[in-house]
Amino acid sequence: MVSRPAPASALPPGTELPGHAGFWRSVLDDVREPVFLQDPEGALRWANAAAERLGPAELVGVTETTGTVGHRPAKIRVLPGGWRAWTVVDDGRRRPEEFLAEAGPKLALARGRHGTARVIAELAASALGDCAFVLLPTTRGRWEWWSCTEHGAAGHGRIRRVPPQLAPVVSDAVTDVARPEIRAVPATEVAALPAAVAEPFEGHLEVSVVSFGSGMAGAVLLGRRGEPAFGVSQGQAVEAFADAAGTALANAQRYASQEEATRGLESTLLPTPPAQVDGANFELWYEPAGGVLGVGGDFYDVLSRDDGSAFVVVGDICGKGAEAAALTGRVRHSLAALHLVERDGRTMLRLLNELLISGGSNRFATLVLGSVAAAESGLDVTLASGGHPAPLVLRRGGGVEEISVPGTLVGVSPQARFAEATTHLAEGDVCLLYTDGVTEARNRTESTELFGDERLYTVLEDCVGQPAREVVRRLREAVREWLGNSGHDDIAVLAIEAAPRAE
Repeated sequence: MVSRPAPASALPPGTELPGHAGFWRSVLDDVREPVFLQDPEGALRWANAAAERLGPAELVGVTETTGTVGHRPAKIRVLPGGWRAWTVVDDGRRRPEEFLAEAGPKLALARGRHGTARVIAELAASALGDCAFVLLPTTRGRWEWWSCTEHGAAGHGRIRRVPPQLAPVVSDAVTDVARPEIRAVPATEVAALPAAVAEPFEGHLEVSVVSFGSGMAGAVLLGRRGEPAFGVSQGQAVEAFADAAGTALANAQRYASQEEATRGLESTLLPTPPAQVDGANFELWYEPAGGVLGVGGDFYDVLSRDDGSAFVVVGDICGKGAEAAALTGRVRHSLAALHLVERDGRTMLRLLNELLISGGSNRFATLVLGSVAAAESGLDVTLASGGHPAPLVLRRGGGVEEISVPGTLVGVSPQARFAEATTHLAEGDVCLLYTDGVTEARNRTESTELFGDERLYTVLEDCVGQPAREVVRRLREAVREWLGNSGHDDIAVLAIEAAPRAE
């Protein structure tokens, strides 16, 4: 009993199923197993939705009650009038859609080009063949490969690119970026591949190669000793898997490029270690809010000058994230250049204000900047401010003082005005520059309650007489205790201490 089905999406014109056909259809279309209906002459008359997904298949009867559909076992039930229902039974093998559903999350979780290629080889060897090689073009005319066998043995290496005249099928598949396409690889071509790739395929019944498509150059070589795991649906399963694998590789490559660009940007934005000034200690607390970049809208710099003094700045760019970080880099680099030719803080702020306005940015900044220079006894600190929290001085003899340097926001108005003031730090005095990430830290249990100026002063008053390192440590502990596990804005703190001179 042999029957070859025609397309079964609808009955041929003029034909009828026996009584209750509508009932059969409504019931059988929801059945998970593929079901085919044959008329008494052996012609296929109908197939349910699951059978249509299985695709065209040869129906072969083994006994009156058993047979095969393609390579899959089936039960045959004789119906009234000589009709027969063929139901494909579950032989314990996964269906293609089940394999693809399992493969998707594993591909999505793979990390990097190497990790994704390795997972592709493992998945292909587990369901599509007995041996799998992932081939990707790389630099200097080479192919990089990842392999896996049905038993989980894996390998990785590089080979010289095989010339198209020696392996035209494989070469064409590796360079084809249009769409996944499975191709049979002749034995002579397998033998022409480098030994690292060719030897594992010895004794295989069939070797095929499928390109990734998805705009991704590369292919998977598959070796098979027995019958296809998914029968007549094997080719569809292979191509669908290759399409998903190509997308995963393209995403991994795109992510790697973004990560490389991010690292390059990050390296230009990260603050540098503070300059050395005789008689000065600089202590820092820098904690961005988080995100892709390890920097944020708050920043600091302590840069050396030829006369032994240092240029210092603590600033806060409005907003957070990548855009704020990019503007942070622009401001820092501009100030790094300006301080080489200009010493007056008010002039530097005015020039920076003009730069931000002319650049068309809708963001503004607050800054405090100036110079730290050794004096006969202690340090002279000259600071100018543009809308920034006032600097505070912890006097070793007692008390916390505010340095009054009023100024408007930077980057908002061409008529902005800035002030400058100089204070002297005796030995043991500490000057604290900070951003509002400290005072605007939100309470861990009551988010509307801020750390505020009063708590800041309380912490600092308890630190009077302590070195800068201890002042910063206690302030950091107090703010973190206040925050708990809740998020916070960018924080930047710079403490300047007048310390004993080096002998």
